[in-house]
Amino acid sequence: MCNAVTSEMTMIRKLLLLVSCVAGVLSNLTAADIPVTAPAETAGMQSLFNGKDLTGWNGDPRLWSVKDGVLRGETTEANVANGNTFIIWKEGRTKDFELRLSFRSNATNNSGIQYRSKHITDASAKNAWVVRGYQHEIRNEIHFPNVSGFVYDEGGKRGRICLVGEEIVWDKEGKHVKKSDLIDEAAFQKLFKLDDWNDVVIIGEGHRVRHYLNGRLIMAFEDHEPDLALTDGILALQLHAGKPMWVEFKNIRILEIK
Repeated sequence: MCNAVTSEMTMIRKLLLLVSCVAGVLSNLTAADIPVTAPAETAGMQSLFNGKDLTGWNGDPRLWSVKDGVLRGETTEANVANGNTFIIWKEGRTKDFELRLSFRSNATNNSGIQYRSKHITDASAKNAWVVRGYQHEIRNEIHFPNVSGFVYDEGGKRGRICLVGEEIVWDKEGKHVKKSDLIDEAAFQKLFKLDDWNDVVIIGEGHRVRHYLNGRLIMAFEDHEPDLALTDGILALQLHAGKPMWVEFKNIRILEIK
């Protein structure tokens, strides 16, 4: 009987030691050790752009067009944007959603993907296509923090809500960073394709939003700010005021998460 008890205690000690070792290893792993990849595309996504014309979209016709099958926005010295301007998807909203698209741009200015946003039509609007709300930043740059993928509060009070590499919670007390190592600058430079097409996945569920770039999670945030959090709104694409620039989009598709 004594030998049986001793054997059982020895086995328990070994199991506890094994659990302790595994827990120690897991606690030391970083986001680089456990890469978080974008989920497989959900079946039945809705295509938002037909590759032929601007059906379903509303933007400044001087600045937005279809070129070689892609949606192109461009400002020039002759055709400037009077303030930040957007092309707005007219046929749906972004509440709980999965959005996928590809973009490329030049480096003279920046662009963005608006979601859960609002079309502004009052006297404060500098043009007929002003949008405010969450913006997935688009930049043809590779040095932190000015890279594609962070969340900007377009037209709002909070500026850069969540930077690339961060996982944050924003509540009535402000911003709380849970992690800042989802991706570092060196890894981003390998991931991002300068002067080429980059794939974006944005998933919004309730107060939680995730951004993926070329298949990898690059930032995540939960917004519980009582007066400023956005849980529904429109989708739009940006042309930034200022220096002449161009940006292109293709394969734009969305699915409502129910």
